[in-house]
Amino acid sequence: MSCTSQCSEQQENDIHKDAKTWQPLQELLAQYRGKKGSLVAILQGVQTIYGYLPQQVMDYIADTMKIKPAKIYGVATFYTQFRLKPVGKYHILLCQGTACHVNGSERILTAISEELKIKPDETTSDGLFTLDCVACLGCCSLAPVMMINGQAHGPLTPDKALRIIRGLTAQEQQACEGGSN
Repeated sequence: MSCTSQCSEQQENDIHKDAKTWQPLQELLAQYRGKKGSLVAILQGVQTIYGYLPQQVMDYIADTMKIKPAKIYGVATFYTQFRLKPVGKYHILLCQGTACHVNGSERILTAISEELKIKPDETTSDGLFTLDCVACLGCCSLAPVMMINGQAHGPLTPDKALRIIRGLTAQEQQACEGGSN
């Protein structure tokens, strides 16, 4: 067996270990097999399945769909909708647009970063929160604003932002305590 086929077989075995995602991945690839110009749709589907674009899956797509890995990576890094790392259960998007900036979004960023002990584009060690800064959320009337899992929060102060985050943390702790009884 050649190194390439060995690597490909190992890759498939690793991906296949997660039966919950293997079947949807196979169905997605079958749906687009032979269809030119479908790479963005494939990557969107993969991100829906996994929550991000795992390198191993992108390599598998390249092999299976006969697309150069560099092309896949190029598309994945070009479009901001794609994530190459997993995100936390709570994905915080902090707006840095003009309205938010002039209304104090930097102070909110500092407060959140200190509270969660992460910088933008990082996830807390417990996998609960990911913090990302974005150019605009389109909620200028709420400036400064953040969005958590699609829900807008604003207008914010550093204290209000921390109350929201601490509330989510407390909710998770209660869920854990309730589940262990």
